[in-house]
Amino acid sequence: MKVLVIGNLGYIGPMVAKHFRATHPEAFVAGYDIGYFIQNYTANGVVGDTLLDKQYFGDVRNFDAETLNGFDAVIYLAAISNDPMGNAFEQPTLDINFNAAVSIAEKAKQQGVKHFVFASSCSVYGFADTAPRTETSDVNPLTAYAKSKVFAEQGLQPLADDNFQVTCLRFATACGYSDRLRLDLVLNDFVASAIADKKITILSDGTPWRPLIHVKDMARAMDWAIQRKAGGDFLIINTGSNKWNYQVKELAAAVQQHFTDVDVNINTNAAPDKRSYKVSFDLYEQLAPDHQPQISLDAAVEDLKNGLQNMQFSDANFRQSKLIRLKMIQQLMDNAIIDNNLFLKKG
Repeated sequence: MKVLVIGNLGYIGPMVAKHFRATHPEAFVAGYDIGYFIQNYTANGVVGDTLLDKQYFGDVRNFDAETLNGFDAVIYLAAISNDPMGNAFEQPTLDINFNAAVSIAEKAKQQGVKHFVFASSCSVYGFADTAPRTETSDVNPLTAYAKSKVFAEQGLQPLADDNFQVTCLRFATACGYSDRLRLDLVLNDFVASAIADKKITILSDGTPWRPLIHVKDMARAMDWAIQRKAGGDFLIINTGSNKWNYQVKELAAAVQQHFTDVDVNINTNAAPDKRSYKVSFDLYEQLAPDHQPQISLDAAVEDLKNGLQNMQFSDANFRQSKLIRLKMIQQLMDNAIIDNNLFLKKG
């Protein structure tokens, strides 16, 4: 088996590399990435990238189809990866998250690749304060990031057939410690705040719902997706666990329990947060019984706490640091490494 992970040098990729090396030691696993965040190592020990058989460097917007020769499966992780970045760079978000994903899938099909896995997002549901959203529920994307995921799903569907299986994993919100950590994710932010500031501040009234999934369980889902037998040629599937639908204030309370001296401040006067949704993961439980999420909320918090403490993390101003993806991109622009459209500058 030969697998190409596109966008592997970010938050999720190193953990995917570790998972595949552990579960498929005979597989040839390669990565492809532009390298925006390659220097952002936070690991203590072996970084997942080093376990790859080959690393390609390039921009997904200028992808050479020959790179795909001989691969059985492609996992597309490349993305402008959250709402603040999508709002700041709307056109690159559409180009990277949507147009390039569909273009590379077309090239993959032409090159004889059999499986294409797209990392989508439950954020496509937007605001849904009633029953948990299923795969047949209407989508309500509220941001450029969420819209790019919907467009990509729609663009990928016509490509699927008996010889080209497409899986769109609508992931819950990512969390957990990684070899290349991000702190612009709700649970990760709360743990970092508890360590550095001894205070967790919730900007909303704490009632919005968020489904979460640990990054290691995301890797487990991708493993299932590249070899799945059930679900047909084209599958959109909510990927996470019904146990992991939490209100934001519940996440803060769970983090607080792992510390002795942390306060939680909730903005009770905040306007309603329009990004609130519960999600049903029944289909994933049915189709992927052997690849279900294994990590509990408490284990995820403890994992983050230990990882950050081992880094000797103490930066109360971390939201202005390179551990926030938007800040890292702005730093690359300030240093004339990338331009306003996020292309690498020559020379």
